[in-house]
Amino acid sequence: MPAFGGTSDTSPGEPTLTVYGKIRKVNQANTAIFDMAMLKAMPQHDIRTTTPWYRQIRTFTGPLLRDVLAACGAQGESLRLLALNDFRSDMPITDPQRFDIIVAHLLDGKPMSVRDKGPLFVMYPFSSHAELRSVTYYTRAVWQLHSIEVL
Repeated sequence: MPAFGGTSDTSPGEPTLTVYGKIRKVNQANTAIFDMAMLKAMPQHDIRTTTPWYRQIRTFTGPLLRDVLAACGAQGESLRLLALNDFRSDMPITDPQRFDIIVAHLLDGKPMSVRDKGPLFVMYPFSSHAELRSVTYYTRAVWQLHSIEVL
């Protein structure tokens, strides 16, 4: 897991994900910057699921969102997910505790380009939990994720 201190103490590579707001561990100014290597170094999990965006079952791979949040000491009540195209979606911070949501960087074992909803896609285990198959949760599955504000 990435080690974040209370001050700027590491220099990540090219930023892939920025987490800011109510966090206790930072590595650049008042933010936690994750590069792709840091995300790949975390324990990886697969979700095999159907989604509204793909007709067949697909396999998404990445770290659990709760692990990403724990790495930077997130302690808020909700998350504001922001995509590269400025799409925003709010998620209760309890969702990553209740469900094995991942920050996917692989789709069927291959990196996702921006054109293919990457490089990061917040993915819920839709096929494993019937209650997740609703507009409420589909809206929280943000593709082209680039930042998370902890509120």
